[in-house]
Amino acid sequence: MLTPEQAILACMAVPLVGALLISLAGRLPNLREGITLVTAAALLACVVSLLPVVLGGGRPGVVLFSLLPGLQIAYKVEPLGMLFGLIASGLWIVNSLYSIGYMRANQEAHQTRFYVCFALAIAATMGIAFSSNLFTLFLFYELLTLSTYPLVTHHGTEKARDGGRVYLGLLLSTSTLFLLPALVFIWYIAGTTDFTVGGILADKLGATEIALLLALCVFGIGKAALMPFHRWLPAAMVAPTPVSALLHAVAVVKAGVFSVVKVIVYVFGFDTLSTAGAAHWLVAVAGFTIISASVVALTADNLKRRLAYSTISQLSYVIMAAALLAPLSLIGAVLHIAAHAVGKITLFFAAGAIYTAAHKTEVSQLDGIGRRMPWTMGAFAIAALSMIGLPPAAGFISKWYMLSGAMATQHWLAVTVIVVSTLLNAGYFLPIVYRAFFVAPPADPHGHPHGEAPLLMVIALTATAAGTVLLFFFPGVPLELARQMITP
Repeated sequence: MLTPEQAILACMAVPLVGALLISLAGRLPNLREGITLVTAAALLACVVSLLPVVLGGGRPGVVLFSLLPGLQIAYKVEPLGMLFGLIASGLWIVNSLYSIGYMRANQEAHQTRFYVCFALAIAATMGIAFSSNLFTLFLFYELLTLSTYPLVTHHGTEKARDGGRVYLGLLLSTSTLFLLPALVFIWYIAGTTDFTVGGILADKLGATEIALLLALCVFGIGKAALMPFHRWLPAAMVAPTPVSALLHAVAVVKAGVFSVVKVIVYVFGFDTLSTAGAAHWLVAVAGFTIISASVVALTADNLKRRLAYSTISQLSYVIMAAALLAPLSLIGAVLHIAAHAVGKITLFFAAGAIYTAAHKTEVSQLDGIGRRMPWTMGAFAIAALSMIGLPPAAGFISKWYMLSGAMATQHWLAVTVIVVSTLLNAGYFLPIVYRAFFVAPPADPHGHPHGEAPLLMVIALTATAAGTVLLFFFPGVPLELARQMITP
């Protein structure tokens, strides 16, 4: 039995060892994919072993290196990191199942490189989840960008390279131009970058300086996809669908909003931001992003593009809710990270299944497809309910808490944004479901009938759709972790 400290180190080491073994087994596809699944399961076991400790009030940690006074590479598992670790490790298993079916069915090239880079991306994600301070988080944040770049450009086409340039350029430029100077300034002012309950900047800066520093941090975390630094996410849709799932649900954008919430809660602190009135602008920017991205999604015919702008909108809920600086809205923000993860990965799995089985990519092509792919479109419908915020799907609970927090603080702009965007969500998701099940399919002039995608893909998307419903009926673990952030 591992000690908590050993389990933390194992969480870092397991995906790295897995990446090495996958590369060695590259010429043996069955062995390579078996190693991927075993590695993912081993990582989940290590993460789950930490859950009772954290739920019991423990905050295990490990210091690897002390570079300078107050500047360490260190790990510490607190409630939000615990939840993110569970999401990333749990979804890696189903994404691996899905990837095996997808990559084989579509005869994708460079599959060994794909699985290796995926494992490296998960390793970086675990480093972000368990970072003890902003410096450690920054290092793993950059490693995640670099490890996912080969996945974004996987197809090697000119379009893929163009998307990769936008992806790498935006994420590296925002982090080095905004987040890195903010990190250095925080270390200079506070003497530490440790994530601390209540923050580390109390009584150290004026209101204007606090607001400017918050802006550097938030816009420096480009993975959060706040407008105007959102273009990398639609550009990255040139990647294979399992990579899109990684970007949207498992790691990359989640790492962005996770990092923003960590900075708001553990670097600045609610009291400091509230006293300075320094987060009002962030509520407005996040609200603008939510509505604008929803409108773009409403007009997009390409299914993956619609889902990409949906992600930009949905995860801005998390930032807006955290910026309200209210306990109820923070609970909603944390729950929405989990609800969006299982819901959005289901939607992308469904999009990939449709492409694999029917070779269709546009919403306008989906008439009657639910009759031929009932499992896929049934799962899509459940996940769409979660994105809209309707029961019995997990998104209902997170939106309920976010709306309750906005009303409790009488922040009517946030209330309006949540209500209007919910209607827009329904406007761009429900027509897809209606088309799939209630519009007659067009005659196929080529006579190539299709059914469901390969079994592994259907198993994966069914499992995540079920997870969306289970999270509605059994929200206990994420809810308790969210509450512990408020009352540690």
